[in-house]
Amino acid sequence: MTLGLAGPEVRRGGTALGRWAGSGGISRTPGRDPACLPWGGASGALGLGSRLRGAQVLESRDRGDMAAPRDAEIWKDVQTYYGQVLKKAADLQTNACVTSTRPVPKHIQEALQNVHEEVALRYYGCGLVIPECLENCWILDLGSGSGRDCYALSQLVGEKGHVTGIDMTEGQVEVAKKYIGYHMEKYGFQVPNVTFIHGYIEKLGEAGIKNESYDIIISNCVINLVPDKQEVLKEVYRVLKHGGELYFSDVYASLELPEEIRTHKVLWGECLGGALYWKDLAILAQKIGFCPPRLVTASLITVQNKEVERVIGNCRFVSATFRLFKLLKTEPAKRCQVIYNGGITGHKKELIFDANFTFKEGEIVEVDEETAAILKNSRFAQDFLITPIGEKLPTCGGCSALESKI
Repeated sequence: MTLGLAGPEVRRGGTALGRWAGSGGISRTPGRDPACLPWGGASGALGLGSRLRGAQVLESRDRGDMAAPRDAEIWKDVQTYYGQVLKKAADLQTNACVTSTRPVPKHIQEALQNVHEEVALRYYGCGLVIPECLENCWILDLGSGSGRDCYALSQLVGEKGHVTGIDMTEGQVEVAKKYIGYHMEKYGFQVPNVTFIHGYIEKLGEAGIKNESYDIIISNCVINLVPDKQEVLKEVYRVLKHGGELYFSDVYASLELPEEIRTHKVLWGECLGGALYWKDLAILAQKIGFCPPRLVTASLITVQNKEVERVIGNCRFVSATFRLFKLLKTEPAKRCQVIYNGGITGHKKELIFDANFTFKEGEIVEVDEETAAILKNSRFAQDFLITPIGEKLPTCGGCSALESKI
């Protein structure tokens, strides 16, 4: 089987997204509708109305045809597929769980190159889930597998930070644990700053993970493998600190998947059979309390296999990376002008925040209320000068001098 990623990757809303809009796939306003996906057909943009419509349908669907016996069967199938069938990335039968080609910052490239070969060979992610501004952060990796992303992140957070990986496949966890000493010695850390847990990502409490204990949660092509996505997001919200975020890559479907796809063991194991209907992500996020999803990158997955095409039919799939922020409910935010001070490692000249906003060092950018609230109340606050529209902001030459006033 062969699947691939087609078309230009979404990055800077006004360019790549505009091209899809021109083909009828997306219509949007800069700074708004941050969860648009590049279907290239008549699916349209994900606006607030579509988030609210269908909430009852989604809730009834969550625990109706995804009842407990079926959940247990899926867990067993996924554990078998990732614990016994797959021994390395080359064993995958499709390319849906293969990271798309995109520029990778130098500091991340170096961190990934330091990961042990056996760990890297067992990597099955579909995106790059290493966000910005990581020093001293506590990070949780949902479905950490053999630990590739965890080990890269453990180097980037430093000795004062910590990374926890949780995975339900015992064989994968054993591989990850095997190389803790190797990586700590390579990084020159005196005390290990990475931990691996055998457990379920929709049952983080059972794994001993406490409320509001992590700054960032990541997941790389794993949530689609879980029957109850809503429970996963509820647990994420519970364990995230206020101002924290879920930064994750996953696969999304253009339609509500029919039974033939949802019960196909290979398609489920290859990240397609359990893909969330794309509009449901925003519905779930709003229901649980997150800010609306913010699209970072997305690419269409193409299928070049007759058997798979027959099963999939008219359904299309996208590999996408989103940010979901957890903020305290405070007074209504205001539109603001912001200046990025260039202080984030690996992103000193330019910070690509999502598909809508790219911040260049020293440049004034007008942002909507929601983006302003996120920048003010997250780990990014120290890296921006944020002022309500109408107040005078300094020019580039005065940015660094005002850094302490943020």
